[in-house]
Amino acid sequence: MKRIALFLLTNIAVVAVLGITASLLGVNRFLTSNGLNLGALLGFAFIMGFGGAIISLLMSKPMAKMSMGVRIINQPSNADEAWIVQTVHNFALKAGIGMPEVGIYEGEPNAFATGAFKNSALVAVSTGLLQGMTREEVEAVIGHEVAHVANGDMVTMTLIQGVMNTFVVFLSRLIGYAVDSFLRKGDDRESSGPGIGYYVSTIVLDILLGFVAAIIVAWFSRQREFRADAGAADMMGSSLPMQHALARLGGMHPGEMPKNMAAMGIAGGIGKLFSTHPPIEERIAALQSRGK
Repeated sequence: MKRIALFLLTNIAVVAVLGITASLLGVNRFLTSNGLNLGALLGFAFIMGFGGAIISLLMSKPMAKMSMGVRIINQPSNADEAWIVQTVHNFALKAGIGMPEVGIYEGEPNAFATGAFKNSALVAVSTGLLQGMTREEVEAVIGHEVAHVANGDMVTMTLIQGVMNTFVVFLSRLIGYAVDSFLRKGDDRESSGPGIGYYVSTIVLDILLGFVAAIIVAWFSRQREFRADAGAADMMGSSLPMQHALARLGGMHPGEMPKNMAAMGIAGGIGKLFSTHPPIEERIAALQSRGK
């Protein structure tokens, strides 16, 4: 319940901030007595589309810590924690990025990386992952997450999500206005605003286009997973540890990730079109094709 409440409150706050921003800039008044102001609509769509994605990115680290219960390892308390911190440090040096924060959280086998900037990211692993894998396999998983950071995947996915959001907001309202105009054609009654056709069409199109956008974003996410797997293999000098980690993970019950963290986790979702991760078999096959 705490995670759900936090998620809802955060989204309400984000929507409120974006709404106030759009109002202050005047771009929320794209429906005028003379018709649709395309420039204002584009500005409104841009703010709502990119604003939400960027705010989510900037909040990703603190949100991950709170929602997942991540305990940051500031001072290792045992040999395992010291090894995890040292492993992240070694990979960060190889990848040429700043040392990420390192954390552990209770849960089923999984790991994730998040953060708005390459040099101030967070890499966290679950207790289930540490208990269910060999050190070499955990090392490969950590390499995968550091590769996500080094590849700038968090920013890349944010930009892609922002573009998709902008198109959804813009097209749904543009088409909704056209539908409403068509339905009201020949109606001589004066009206101070759009009719019911606009509102119904916009809501339906927001949902339908949102699904299309989610499919496109998920496709890009799957490509980044292949790249992160390859990055881990390059940093380790062999793809075998990553292959073994994926094979072992395939026999585990992967931990569920929060929606805003799913794209950077080691485990995938359900449904191929909407899955942020490729099937494990495809990932292993891609690593095997590297020939080492």
